[in-house]
Amino acid sequence: MSVKSQLAELGLFDARVPRYTSYPTAPHFGAAVDGDQFGAWIASVPEGSQISLYVHVPFCRRLCWFCACRTQGTQSDSPVIAYVETLKEELRLLAGRLPEGVTLSRLHWGGGTPTLLSPDLMTDLAQAIFAVAPLGPDAEFSVEIDPNEIDDARLDALAAAGMNRASIGVQDFDDEIQKTIGRIQGYEVTRKAIEMIRARGIESLNADILFGLPHQTRARMTESVQKLLSLNPDRVALYGYAHVPWMAKRQQLIPSEALPTPEARLELFDTARRLFLWDGYAEIGIDHFARPEDGLTRALQAGTLKRNFQGYTDDQAEVLIGVGASSISRFPQGYAQNAPATSAHTAAIRDGRFSTSRGHVFTDEDRLRGRMIEMLMCEFRIDAAEIRDRFTLPEAQLQAMFAETARAFPGMLEIGPDALAIRQEARPLARMIARSFDAYDLSKAGHSSAI
Repeated sequence: MSVKSQLAELGLFDARVPRYTSYPTAPHFGAAVDGDQFGAWIASVPEGSQISLYVHVPFCRRLCWFCACRTQGTQSDSPVIAYVETLKEELRLLAGRLPEGVTLSRLHWGGGTPTLLSPDLMTDLAQAIFAVAPLGPDAEFSVEIDPNEIDDARLDALAAAGMNRASIGVQDFDDEIQKTIGRIQGYEVTRKAIEMIRARGIESLNADILFGLPHQTRARMTESVQKLLSLNPDRVALYGYAHVPWMAKRQQLIPSEALPTPEARLELFDTARRLFLWDGYAEIGIDHFARPEDGLTRALQAGTLKRNFQGYTDDQAEVLIGVGASSISRFPQGYAQNAPATSAHTAAIRDGRFSTSRGHVFTDEDRLRGRMIEMLMCEFRIDAAEIRDRFTLPEAQLQAMFAETARAFPGMLEIGPDALAIRQEARPLARMIARSFDAYDLSKAGHSSAI
């Protein structure tokens, strides 16, 4: 039976489930974590260890209608300059709690539009970060770059600061689709930006492309993917457009009648997927593709691939600290999220305290279920031996969990004493299968379409 037939038979075409970039997912965070708890978790980081750091820049010159990220528009540099000063104060607070000798395994500037910063602000921010924790050996410093908001001076500043991976959002190259989603970014503009990046010796390039956009067809998807392939990114994220106008009001500008059906979304994904595979990319999890020499491919082969808020990662650091409004941190103890509103975040930092507004403290069951879900999302299988040994879970209880999932997805799984595995043809259902191991109530979370 085809995936399409399975979805129709089980009534899952309209299912809405998490992307499982965390467990539990952000809608289930609560008031159990505050600034004091966050500070204590920072202080518990082992001396001399490596951590990841995410810096959120929420500003954009234009607000793309399709985007559901925490962003705000500005035509003036004044709020951006003020925000960077807030980030520097936040970094000083972090330095006051972080143990000695900590270095960065990963540094990522996201947004919003980090390249909206002037060259001087970029340099200033990088220096403030490295005063807290320098880049460690083999560290990766990545920045989200808007081809419409970049120039030689800013790229020079980023390269001088140590950026060695660039991330570019493509979404789609079709003119009509770009107009409908409020993001005009032609192929030539994107190509020029990539040439400028590579001219500075920055070879590692990520690209994002979306399926499920309004007016998207298989022919248009094919053309956009082929144009992207001509730019030779070494890593691609093929995300499904999440139409959630009840959460992201700007998406109300996108005509819902122009959106493809769930059945058509599945065909669009498969069209793009086949093109990436034919071009020699390795399939990474549910929606990433990477060249054979890329770190994600090596992590998949080594069994060390992980899932985080950016999707898939080869980063092995146990701690991710988020800096800036709305940023989320992950510690072995749990999650902590900064105040989403820039004004509330700024007020807390200038008052000399972290802006942590909510979070979650892990229970033993969270750790168990979170690892099982991560395994499914990364490797499409749950290693029974690891789960039994790591969480001292009785064999009978584990097999009962496997059996319950198998009943919900007949014919889609292979179950034995060593593992539960999703069959190759059923892998597009991974998020839905992962949901069966989620102990939280998902009925009111408002997640995006599973397909």
